[in-house]
Amino acid sequence: MTMDADSRRCLVWGWFLLAVSLPLGLTLEALHAMKVQVYLGSELRRELWTLAHAHGAILGILCLVFASVSAQCIPNQRARARASRFLRWGSVLMPAGFFAGGVLSFEGDPSLGIILVPLGGLALLTALIVSGLATASGRDED
Repeated sequence: MTMDADSRRCLVWGWFLLAVSLPLGLTLEALHAMKVQVYLGSELRRELWTLAHAHGAILGILCLVFASVSAQCIPNQRARARASRFLRWGSVLMPAGFFAGGVLSFEGDPSLGIILVPLGGLALLTALIVSGLATASGRDED
């Protein structure tokens, strides 16, 4: 089976997200084990960085699943390309926002980077709606 360019991009992006998220999780575990105060001293930072790791891994898996099933489920090439694009954008913006929100957080407030989280959420929601509607219509309108 051949894979179209948009599905392939999503496949590559999924592997990339997993390749970044796994070492991030291992690093967080090491920071915790070594009792590094920059990490342990801020509950907000720990929570946001854990969310970055978890969302990166889960969204990486979602990209792999999308790449695997999109050609069969979404016959409309334009809808598939649009969904792939929004999925890729959302899957980077959300974890990046959680991570950035924890970098310069102080006094219980995340840094301005947290603004990327809702933008990523909107992109992911758009990808899901486009995918759902295109799957439901089942028409091939390239």
